[in-house]
Amino acid sequence: METAVIGYLDINASQLLDEEQKATIKEKLPNRINNEGMLFVKSQTYRTQLENKDEVINKINELVTKALAKKKKRKPTRATKAAKEKRLAFKKLKGEIKEGRRRIDPHNM
Repeated sequence: METAVIGYLDINASQLLDEEQKATIKEKLPNRINNEGMLFVKSQTYRTQLENKDEVINKINELVTKALAKKKKRKPTRATKAAKEKRLAFKKLKGEIKEGRRRIDPHNM
């Protein structure tokens, strides 16, 4: 007995989504959508068809929710005073190390 379940969501015919949401889903999930505009999900994790059916529904909901989630905008921040001082101290140390590697030219003394 086959327990795998294949689920489809017809994005174009969905009345739950507006046109902008449909376009977003198509843009973000192109590898999951076939030529007819159907979102494709398969599950064969569980031993019963009912559990696999629930899994397919959950996967579809999760995919659509993640695709429609708005990305948080990054707030630009500045480096702290301590971070600047640490960077400068590190640069100074590296400069001193490089300075120590230089050969002393007897003609320029």
